[in-house]
Amino acid sequence: MTETKDKKSTKGPFKRGAGVGHVYQTLHREIIELKIAPGSPIDELQLAARFSMSRTPIREALVRLAAEGLITTLPNRATIVSNIDFLNLSQFFDALTLMYRVTTRLAAANHVAADLKDINHWKDLYAQAVESRDVFEMIATNREFHLAVAKAGRNRYYVELFTRLLDEGRRILRLYYQSYNDEIPHLYVDEHQKMVQAIVDRDLALCDRLAADHADQIVRQIQSYISADTRINSALPLG
Repeated sequence: MTETKDKKSTKGPFKRGAGVGHVYQTLHREIIELKIAPGSPIDELQLAARFSMSRTPIREALVRLAAEGLITTLPNRATIVSNIDFLNLSQFFDALTLMYRVTTRLAAANHVAADLKDINHWKDLYAQAVESRDVFEMIATNREFHLAVAKAGRNRYYVELFTRLLDEGRRILRLYYQSYNDEIPHLYVDEHQKMVQAIVDRDLALCDRLAADHADQIVRQIQSYISADTRINSALPLG
């Protein structure tokens, strides 16, 4: 998980809004995919040189990343990629598992036809991302799938909480895919389909069990990967 540098400098010029968007999207992807490691320094001058832009659009892009919690400004005013709080990971997993379960149960109880269309849309896009081994799209479509399920449950407070957890967990989920060398076993891809079918059938008990199993296997895999990764263990404590 070390920072990689582009060998090709980004060509300009960009219109202001487009330039900000380009910097944001590039850094956003690299941070989520752990191509830029947690704790890495963020230098505006280096970024301006890399993207062939002034510091103004760079700053605007960094403000967007900071709003998402992906970068942090320290008391000494240095800016770094936000660390992952490995020490409190068990609390995060507990909350995430609970939200998987409650949102899937509520979706079974409260969904309408339009919800199912949205849920299936994201389920299919996730499967396509897995097939093409596009990690960034796997993370993004997995997020949208579970949020579509949560929205079908008709409780905005759960949606807001789940959104926060899923966003905070994007880099943690990257470790999950990394543990499989980005080739997810079809068994686990099919878990989404089973959850959708249970929602369609309005089987609340089955939804709860499938969601719990889905969360458990992800948590176990990540915990096992972290335990075996000396780079992560040597970096503790983080956060």
